[in-house]
Amino acid sequence: MQHQFSMPTVPPPEELLDCETLIDQYLRDPNLQKRYPLALNRIAAQEVPIEIKPVNPSPLSQLQRMEPKQMFWVRARGYIGEGDMKMHCCVAAYISDYAFLGTALLPHQWQHKVHFMVSLDHSMWFHAPFRADHWMLYECESPWAGGSRGLVHGRLWRQDGVLAVTCAQEGVIRVKPQVSESKL
Repeated sequence: MQHQFSMPTVPPPEELLDCETLIDQYLRDPNLQKRYPLALNRIAAQEVPIEIKPVNPSPLSQLQRMEPKQMFWVRARGYIGEGDMKMHCCVAAYISDYAFLGTALLPHQWQHKVHFMVSLDHSMWFHAPFRADHWMLYECESPWAGGSRGLVHGRLWRQDGVLAVTCAQEGVIRVKPQVSESKL
């Protein structure tokens, strides 16, 4: 007996821009440079050991509420090899934590400044063999957030549509409301 959800239909990673290219585009936008100079430069300076290609990147020029769902194509930078499945699982654990709790913030990101986020628990279930150095679709959704906590579910899909890993995380999210500047 076996069944699984169907992998979402999304463009393949070869058709999408990676995070570095998107950040470079944002840095060239004079309006964004004025609004978010420190944040954009901080993001651009980070070295992340995984490649990320957002499926529907959020337009930073539009302050909008977003649904608490996001998808990325992800893979480790470099070759890991076929023999060490434990290493692939470790990389999947790193990938699964990347931007995971941030999914719970998407409907609120322009209303609050985040003081800190910390995981209370993080569980993973491994269903099928996978290669963390091959592209996998990471589907994240937050069914609930409130009371300074957020719950997020995630699924890592192999490119052939096989569900490889399921994840769940609950975390504490401490925020402060954004103070708008007076126009008077």
